[in-house]
Amino acid sequence: MTSFDSSPQLNVWRALLALAVVFVMLATTGWTAIRSHRGESPLQASLSAWRHGHLDGRELPDAESSPHRLAAFFASLDDRQQRRLAHRYPLAVGNMNGAPVELRYRANRIALRQQGKRERARTHDERLSPTGQYEATRRMHRYASLADGDRQILAFDPAGSGRVAEVFGDLDKAERVSVVVPGVDTDILNFQRTNRRYSAPVGMAAALYRAERTASSRTRTAVIAWADYTAPDGLGLDSATALRAEQGAIRLNTLVRALPGGSTVALVCHSYGSVVCGVAARSLPSRVTDIAVAGSPGMRTEKVSALRTAARVWAMRDADDWVQDVPYLEVGGLGHGADPMSAEFGARLLSASNAEGHSGYFEPGTVSLYNFAEIGIGAYHLVECARKNDGCRAGLPDATAA
Repeated sequence: MTSFDSSPQLNVWRALLALAVVFVMLATTGWTAIRSHRGESPLQASLSAWRHGHLDGRELPDAESSPHRLAAFFASLDDRQQRRLAHRYPLAVGNMNGAPVELRYRANRIALRQQGKRERARTHDERLSPTGQYEATRRMHRYASLADGDRQILAFDPAGSGRVAEVFGDLDKAERVSVVVPGVDTDILNFQRTNRRYSAPVGMAAALYRAERTASSRTRTAVIAWADYTAPDGLGLDSATALRAEQGAIRLNTLVRALPGGSTVALVCHSYGSVVCGVAARSLPSRVTDIAVAGSPGMRTEKVSALRTAARVWAMRDADDWVQDVPYLEVGGLGHGADPMSAEFGARLLSASNAEGHSGYFEPGTVSLYNFAEIGIGAYHLVECARKNDGCRAGLPDATAA
């Protein structure tokens, strides 16, 4: 635990801790009881139908089976049978780790179109307020965009604020996969943006994929815009605790373990996404070779060694990033631990000299994006360190060498 330097800070964090206690009480008593009476979500309904389903007289495997077992099941089916399952249980298949990725893309297109029709009906539902109808309109348009035939949607859940993941590149043939893990205020509606394009997961991942292809056209890469966890809503109490990160870490670990083939994986974690990556670190498989964090409020630990991972840990922060002013500590479950940019933490420090604030790390032409791309393709000898001769490249291989 890190000590406080001043009593005003202590009082602020004590107040936040008190709020956390109230929040937990609400979540475990009446509030949860009210929410629990809601009906099944669309994904839960699809999984329930799968659980009771059959295919040509054959029982379907448990959807929670290991990716290896599910992959073997789908491999035993012909194309016609696989497509039938995608049409019958689109959300179940679209989110099923172990199902062929192309089949998941197909299933999620079907699911998105189905959910789009439901939202279209809601836009004319007189029981909804004008705000509710407007929200339905926004979702309808978002689902239509995601359902475009050229997009590769690896996961989709319309419940709540929504979760989604999109692939850039050929995931089946990739030698190296980068997973972009975004931070707060990430949901289905701001999964991509027209304004501030590169501050949203789609823009981040698309920019990184292009940068990796530019850096090495010979390296078979894929990048995943991974918004498949429930991120905190704004900079409130949720973002000061690890609850969302712990839930997201489980999902991130499951994703990485289920990726097809033998590709290595680099996690590129922005803002609160670095908390998710920090919590996940100790459980990640050995195929995760690198964890790179940008604009991090902390990784829920005091030093790299405490992450208990064999992956290389990199950190960067732009000089104008406001996150440098957050209290780097953890007390009573609030705060996220030491500053990953501190010498004591022990990360390999990268330059982000022209990132322009907290949301600018994936802007094309920035040193930060360049560094992410070189890590993604394994060209460690080409990364730019935060300071000259500080050893951030010491002892590293060059995966792109002939």
